[in-house]
Amino acid sequence: MNIKHIDVGYSGVIQVVILRITYMSMVNYSYMVLDHINNQAIIVDPAWDMEKIEQTLEDTGTVLRGILLTHSHPDHIHLARPLAEKYHCPIWMSNEEIEDSGFSAPQLVGIDKTPWSVGQIQIEPIFTPGHTPGGMCYLIGNSLFTGDTLFIEGCGLCPDIQSAHDMFESIEYLKNRLKPETLIFPGHSYGRPPGQMFSYVLKNNIYLQFNNKNDFTAYRLRKGQNKVSFFDFK
Repeated sequence: MNIKHIDVGYSGVIQVVILRITYMSMVNYSYMVLDHINNQAIIVDPAWDMEKIEQTLEDTGTVLRGILLTHSHPDHIHLARPLAEKYHCPIWMSNEEIEDSGFSAPQLVGIDKTPWSVGQIQIEPIFTPGHTPGGMCYLIGNSLFTGDTLFIEGCGLCPDIQSAHDMFESIEYLKNRLKPETLIFPGHSYGRPPGQMFSYVLKNNIYLQFNNKNDFTAYRLRKGQNKVSFFDFK
């Protein structure tokens, strides 16, 4: 089991379990965030492998208390409804993403940028539109769960000029908001494993080097991108 220990500055230690989940040619990363003081957990972007998720809960002796969704694409929400129904827990998604996507579930709770807590797990939602109109990242202690907004090696696809402008502004906000030691946990890997420090991403990710939205947009929407290599998941 791949567990990152992170000291988040209050009583006890929050753990992040990295769940590498595959489906056909796709590879996604879901994350279980554990509060061992209260023996409870939340999960980020659960998809495809119910058995692995349930085994992780059993192995860690925790109960699922909530589901964080970064955005509404199928490979990030696939198990949200069945998990919420089985464990009687809420699903959190931004109000903007709910409105844009039409995603619904009996346990769905729309959120804004207001932080909240689940036991010892303190969650700060950070609104990051671009890949989708209502994308959210979640800062928990010194770990940021970025979905398809920010990868270690790049950023999520943007369908048009406005969404690329939004992505640039979201990345600029993260550059100003995050500490260098913040750990980045994205929805996909294209080479480097999840949990890299933001200082590494800031130095090595080409999408964080642009100083204005027009240059960023021209590069993000450039022609001739090799879509096969883009989906070279690790």
